[in-house]
Amino acid sequence: QLQASGGGSVQPGGSLRLSCAASGSIRSIGVMSWYRQSSGGKRSVVAAVTPDGSATVIASVKGRFTVSRDNAANTMALEMNGLRPEDAAVYYCNANLITSSGDNLSLWGQGTLVTVSS
Repeated sequence: QLQASGGGSVQPGGSLRLSCAASGSIRSIGVMSWYRQSSGGKRSVVAAVTPDGSATVIASVKGRFTVSRDNAANTMALEMNGLRPEDAAVYYCNANLITSSGDNLSLWGQGTLVTVSS
């Protein structure tokens, strides 16, 4: 399973760090990603990181958000700085993994709410 945490309420310009932890009988984890879904909107990707650490973020958060992972701990983080009201959303983590029994799974975390307002 995936467990996301770290959401909260900040003022514009503030910072938050989201964490995502995978647990269970895992053989390997491929690409891990962060998505977000604002009220009334569709879920869309924000950032992704490959097993070798190659990271990408969408243009609107470039220079403000940083995605990283710890393969040994099966975790991923999203460091968010300079938060704007338009960044407010429920953030979800996703991981493509192979279980110990050889099954390919795409797992979603439960979502963590980020609120940005003054």
